[in-house]
Amino acid sequence: MSEPIQIAAEILGDGPPLVVLHGLFGSGRNWGGVARRLAESRQVHLLDARNHGASPWSPAMNYPAMAEDLAAYIEGRSLAPADLLGHSMGGKTAMLLALTRPALVRQLVVVDIAPVNYRGGAQQAYGGYIAAMRALDVAHLRRRAEADAALAAAIPDAQMRAFLVQNLETHGDGYRWRVNLDAIIANLDQLTDFPDVDARYPGPTTVIAGELSNYVRPRDEVAIRQRFPAARIVVLDGAGHWVHADQPERLLGEIRKALAD
Repeated sequence: MSEPIQIAAEILGDGPPLVVLHGLFGSGRNWGGVARRLAESRQVHLLDARNHGASPWSPAMNYPAMAEDLAAYIEGRSLAPADLLGHSMGGKTAMLLALTRPALVRQLVVVDIAPVNYRGGAQQAYGGYIAAMRALDVAHLRRRAEADAALAAAIPDAQMRAFLVQNLETHGDGYRWRVNLDAIIANLDQLTDFPDVDARYPGPTTVIAGELSNYVRPRDEVAIRQRFPAARIVVLDGAGHWVHADQPERLLGEIRKALAD
């Protein structure tokens, strides 16, 4: 296992600690709107996962490594036991930490992900996104709109394109990606899977799924309850995988309800 890295974070508010973990191709700032509301009563830590946002890059990109990064962050700031809010990849990272280092976790809120294997359709889609992103000559782009237009043929979903283009940052006269595409594609098998850990986390767990998403399917309830026997599963109508973008107010209400338990 690789050594933990010092991941970047933005800290908002004051109160009991809440650590927020974004999904693949995201960053902490994607959750800024929800975090600012939660920071009215919480000290919210918006983390950037390794190879994302402002965090360092590493060829190691898997859930054990990211869980160790998270553990080092929590321990280094004396936050334990902390509440964890994780979306997608961040949700898997939070779940693995709860299973392997339960003393660091007070409770879990997991958004639209289950502790299961997503190889197949999801893996193919992610691989397609990365291929399209790597094919762009970003160093000679002048505006993000040019990137959006260039990606349109390979990625027809406008919401997904807008999300991916957020990973462009200015560099010289053009742009560069602030997400490590090489590390992600090299480790995509592991990122779409979940480690086979013989453990259970008995603490409070809330899984919030999007009705229009296929990331938490009815059959996944078995896997969730096997590892998280206290899990409460909530489905938000009208929300896809990006629940925080599709139904921010309702998501906020469910998060607050979970954290008040």
